[in-house]
Amino acid sequence: MKTPDDEAACGGEQRAFSRSYWEKNVQKPVAFQKNHTFKPVNVATHCPYCAFQCGIHLKGSREQAKVAGNATFPVNQGGLCIKGWTAPATLSHPDRLLTPLARQASGAFLPITWDEALSRIVQAFQEEQRRYGPHAVGIFGGGSLTNEKAYLLGKFARVALGTEHIDYNGRFCMSSAAAASIRAFGIDRGLPFPIEDVAHAEVILLIGSNIAETMPPMMQYIDQQQNRGGRLITVDPRTSTTARASALHLRLMPGTDAALANGLLHILIRDGLIDQNYIRTRTDDFDQIKAVAATYWPERVERITGVPEKQLVQAARMLGSARSAMILTARGVEQQSQGVNNTLAYINVALALGLMGRPYSGYGCLTGQGNGQGGREHGQKADQLPGYRKIDDPIAREHISQVWGIQESDLPGPGKSAYEMLTSIGQDNGIRSLLVMGSNIAVSVPDALHIEEKLKQLDFLVVADFFLSETAKLADIVLPVTQWAEEEGTMTNLEGRVILRKRAFDPPPGVRTEIDVLCELAWRMGKGQYFSFTDARQVFDELRQASAGGTADYSGITYERIEEQQGVFWPCPSEDHPGTPRLFQETFPTPTGRARFTVVKHAAPAEEPDADYPLYLTTGRVLTHYQSGSQTRRVGRLHDMMEEPFVEIHPSTARHYRLANGDLVKLSTRRGSIVLKVKVTRSIREDTIFVPFHWGGHLSVNRLTNPALDPTSRMPEFKICAVRIEPVEHAMEEN
Repeated sequence: MKTPDDEAACGGEQRAFSRSYWEKNVQKPVAFQKNHTFKPVNVATHCPYCAFQCGIHLKGSREQAKVAGNATFPVNQGGLCIKGWTAPATLSHPDRLLTPLARQASGAFLPITWDEALSRIVQAFQEEQRRYGPHAVGIFGGGSLTNEKAYLLGKFARVALGTEHIDYNGRFCMSSAAAASIRAFGIDRGLPFPIEDVAHAEVILLIGSNIAETMPPMMQYIDQQQNRGGRLITVDPRTSTTARASALHLRLMPGTDAALANGLLHILIRDGLIDQNYIRTRTDDFDQIKAVAATYWPERVERITGVPEKQLVQAARMLGSARSAMILTARGVEQQSQGVNNTLAYINVALALGLMGRPYSGYGCLTGQGNGQGGREHGQKADQLPGYRKIDDPIAREHISQVWGIQESDLPGPGKSAYEMLTSIGQDNGIRSLLVMGSNIAVSVPDALHIEEKLKQLDFLVVADFFLSETAKLADIVLPVTQWAEEEGTMTNLEGRVILRKRAFDPPPGVRTEIDVLCELAWRMGKGQYFSFTDARQVFDELRQASAGGTADYSGITYERIEEQQGVFWPCPSEDHPGTPRLFQETFPTPTGRARFTVVKHAAPAEEPDADYPLYLTTGRVLTHYQSGSQTRRVGRLHDMMEEPFVEIHPSTARHYRLANGDLVKLSTRRGSIVLKVKVTRSIREDTIFVPFHWGGHLSVNRLTNPALDPTSRMPEFKICAVRIEPVEHAMEEN
């Protein structure tokens, strides 16, 4: 291993930094004593889970930390869900990783020092690139990473490794809505208005979201909206908790969203409920979509979607007669092989009604992951550079290369999307080594058994995590990293509000932040002069420069402003700029300054039921768990509330298969099988079954899901596939 003195060739300034970094971070791991006394804190920070990013007060010591809702934070106004209330339980969890681990020939893990772990990583990556070229090493990031870490991960891939292969799990969440928004509006920000506006909308059309369970603090705005006389329309194959709170529920057949949206547009045009002046002055290409909408008359749409004509007309007239209205989409409509077109079809409805830029109106995407918005803005997507710049744009490349101090020609080009990068393993010109940060791939991908086998084919896998997740169990090296309360950094919530996550506790001895890990690896690779950061604030200052002039411009945002203003909305191009809570009030960032309609025709899902697989399978979240469940499944209270997944089956379907509550049933698709307990409920369509996706191993529903990709966003079709169900004997439960 090199010492700081061996780095003299880097120059005096770099040598000084290297010595400081060495002394600060290179140390042997120390066991984390559970009886260690930590100074009690009282810190205003944010929940580690979803994109609502609720404000919280974290109080007490690490081992006895308690959470209270921050009533002064304007987003959640003190409200929290059960996951937020129990968030501190992970900080001192007995499963916590406290030292680097190395896989042995036997398959077991043994502790090693940070020095040995980092040396092995550098040696493996450099050997792979020497033998197979720079793109043999890939990076897989996550929507839970702070803006600083997401930015640095993208820079590390392109500068330290020189690889084009970097993508992240947000590709599986918001990518379809992002692509649709860019096509229609020229910009992708989940909500182009503050969440507080929701309470003032006269009508809300909510598609593919069960916010009462996935984002409970948002329901206070729905309650306020309804108390003012507003109405909620939900579109969902399930009669979810949210659907039961709505004035109208459109229980569509899975995979028919574009037909439903076109049907609504047909009725709006037919009944003279569109905004002709808005269409004429603020949009392009309406005549083209008008002709398509004419072919989606109500009777036809009823046959395609299963939604009665009466309800279609009722929904259209509720929207068309409202003084203010919002159309909000989420994963149900987006996680399909037609996800971009589905979203564009609903955007067409919003534009025809003239909603964009009007008070308490518009289209928005309910971003899911904690930093799903910021995570896709600053460089960890395969085709993007910081500031939401396209990596193949010469102007963008020149700007970023100047900020980073490299030659533009040294920047790699676009890489493969997340699923395509993973399936390239074992193929010519595919990745051979992989670094994973902020993601549990083995649970979150479609056709998970296939990808698990792909991960096992890697020459070298490195996973940075704070628990030994299902993905970490497959790694060659596991690096223990900080949790939410042990790090400082910014997040960008579903409104585009940049907020500050504050550090409450020092990390346990032997645990490091991802920023420290990436800087140390870069230094050992001879690229330390590009990674001379000692804290998150320094990274954010460079991120501000890199984003300046880009679509997602953070250059005017500072940590101080975030604290003073309870968050700052991007774009914010200068420190005297107020930020932009509401977009599109006067113009759109398109070449013409106008929004664009897009011709969309309904197309069938990639896989539909047939004689062998006669039902639809759809997946989603439940109240007590989050994403791959690596955190929430370890929280005792949440585990006790829901220990295992289940399959929702309609009573008539259950009778057909002679099933009752609690029976075991084998679910099979063309990709695999799992065995789950039955939950008989009228909340699901007769032709559809539902399974939550928060579990791994033999309980992972993503072993069954279809990896068919949207042609634009490369989003897999998580929400729809054909499935067969078969009763099984209780003795088969272990299967």
